[in-house]
Amino acid sequence: MSHLMEIRDLKITFGGLDALSGLNFHVDEGEIVSVIGPNGAGKTTFFNAITGLVDPTEGNILFDGESILGLDPHQVTGLGIARTFQNVRLFPNMTVLENIMVAQHCRTSQLVFGALLQTAAFKKEEQEIEERAKEVLAFFGSRLVGYRYDQPAFVLSYANRRRLEIARAMATQPRLMLLDEPVAGMNPMETAELTALIGRLRSEWGFTIVMIEHDMRVVRDVSDRVVVLDHGVPIAQGSYDEVSTNPDVVEAYLGRPAEDGT
Repeated sequence: MSHLMEIRDLKITFGGLDALSGLNFHVDEGEIVSVIGPNGAGKTTFFNAITGLVDPTEGNILFDGESILGLDPHQVTGLGIARTFQNVRLFPNMTVLENIMVAQHCRTSQLVFGALLQTAAFKKEEQEIEERAKEVLAFFGSRLVGYRYDQPAFVLSYANRRRLEIARAMATQPRLMLLDEPVAGMNPMETAELTALIGRLRSEWGFTIVMIEHDMRVVRDVSDRVVVLDHGVPIAQGSYDEVSTNPDVVEAYLGRPAEDGT
């Protein structure tokens, strides 16, 4: 069976130091896979390589059987890979609705000519984009709908900015979503709510998800598989129960116990 995404022997070097080394990874259609590891393990570099923000030194990245090396980020998005960032990146002065509408332009057919002349086809497509944007925002309940449509993104609470960034990724109509620490900075109630939403992204919208996360309760509750990185090298993978008790994983997070000198 072919994988939705497959990474083969990926190596990324910055200034002579390996950020990733010998990484082999795959995710199958419909899976939720978490990538965990201590700070500096290479997790965000891994996402950056997939989305065309950094160029691998060695190895290959295949999506739906085709190499995506050398593609620009917008081309990767067009193929069906969307991501969020550890630090929220929205268009702060655009409204909530505009942030979601602009994300869909990778799927539009009307070009500048139609926009300039305000053709009937352009107006029809813009209406469809707005309707899809409202459908995406409704996924988050009352958080981002109603009067929120017309609010600029910068006035939203931190948790709602996180939700809006996930909504923007959803709006690109991806097959694969890459979530970079989606619950970072959230309180326990917000974390529980977003954990449930991550499961619904798969069950209701059909997305395959790869997630970087430090909150082990979230990882435990949503993951089919867990992959552990340490200093750019994969050291374990399997179910949450398997990796959470793996001695190499415990050492990577907690350090090697001191030798008894007696």
